[in-house]
Amino acid sequence: MTKRDFPKIHFYDQDFVDIYDKTWAWIQDCWNADGEKSAIEGKFFSYPGAPTIHQADAIWSSFFLVYSNRIYQAHPSLDIFYERQEPNGAIRSAYTIKTGAPHVEKDNPEGLGLPLFAWAEFNLYHKSANKKRVKDVLPILQKYSAWIDATFKKPNGLYRVPASVTGMPNSPREDAYYFLDFNAMMAVNVLYISALADILNDKEASFQYKKQYFSLKTRINSLMWDPDDGFYHDIDRSENRVPVKTIGGYWPLLAEIPSDDKAERIIAKLTDPKFFGAPHPFPTVSVSEKGFDENGRGFRGSVFPHLTFMVIKGLERYQRWDLARDCAIRHLYFMLDSMSPDGDHHKGNLWEAYLPTKEGPAKWQGKPDFPRPQYLTYDALSTICLTIENIVGLFISLPRKTVDWIIPNLEIMGVENLSLKKNMITILSNKSGRGWEIHMESEKLYYFTINILGKKKKTLPIPSGKCSMLIDKL
Repeated sequence: MTKRDFPKIHFYDQDFVDIYDKTWAWIQDCWNADGEKSAIEGKFFSYPGAPTIHQADAIWSSFFLVYSNRIYQAHPSLDIFYERQEPNGAIRSAYTIKTGAPHVEKDNPEGLGLPLFAWAEFNLYHKSANKKRVKDVLPILQKYSAWIDATFKKPNGLYRVPASVTGMPNSPREDAYYFLDFNAMMAVNVLYISALADILNDKEASFQYKKQYFSLKTRINSLMWDPDDGFYHDIDRSENRVPVKTIGGYWPLLAEIPSDDKAERIIAKLTDPKFFGAPHPFPTVSVSEKGFDENGRGFRGSVFPHLTFMVIKGLERYQRWDLARDCAIRHLYFMLDSMSPDGDHHKGNLWEAYLPTKEGPAKWQGKPDFPRPQYLTYDALSTICLTIENIVGLFISLPRKTVDWIIPNLEIMGVENLSLKKNMITILSNKSGRGWEIHMESEKLYYFTINILGKKKKTLPIPSGKCSMLIDKL
């Protein structure tokens, strides 16, 4: 498979382009990685050699596979989980590849996974414009959500789940009973189920889930927000706040829970070296916590690319494009510098988790298998998705026929041969004798918005064929 099958990116730092290209080549190894005859049919995304397929892998990988020009489809991995939905609505977090049976751990007897299918499906819809799929998956997601409510929702309106469900098993928050991150994820879940119902013009379902969303948002704001330290916290069994600041405190941004004032206070901690503004953004626990370990030690300070991705997507909800881009660039430099000790980016691995204060993979004494090398479920979110969306700055919606290009300043960069359904587009900026120029090529009409932060914003219809525009003339 040649590299040119995938969209090409252009960026002034060739290392970013190289790691982007390499990631697509490595994904080949994660594609139906087991290779043997298994009970799970078809192609799917999975960590090479893993005996199970995980819900988290299916969800996170969908965010970068949508950019593969349909070489790797994003939806089959998700469909494996939908096809196994039980009559009560349950979908388990992992299935054994050989048998197709649910794989349930002792510390999570119900096999609950991250409730983020609806967010993934909303993103898929905007990259594929496939309304029929929304119609097919919405009843599955509604049933799944009802099962979580029936099994895990408590009389106070919050969800109580095992610690391992949050995906941060050894996070230093032993007294937590109601986890902030899981409750905020459930807010993300109902918010996006409501948005999917809107796509189908199902006003009743949209209203019902919006109501659930506002009810959960109110509870999180009243019980989990600490006005003194300007942060969201887990709470204990008696509903007292657990005074530990973890990266879980940023899920509310993605769920659009904080008011602008609250968001401002949380976001300020991302650049404060006492909190989450470590050299490598963003450690899983605040630097000032006594539980913080500069070796990472799992979720006691390591930087996990999927959680950095979550924070950056939360920043977008509050229009903090500049900070989102700065942090994405810094994060990618740390990933590159951690690939090999002698600084040769052409050898070495990407990692599941990184050190927070210097380059290199995280460490966890007594756990030689941590972090996993080439853990592309997390890494490709950075090297592909953040690169296209936050570093190059392109946001695409097929149903709206729009491409937004949000950049802080003009640089030589862009994307070439990105497939939007049956439309290949190229958008590149460079400097000519006439000033900064954007060249575009497309097979069909679409609407292009250029937003040079704080300076210019303009939306133009881009006809099919080749065209260019001079920024000075906008």
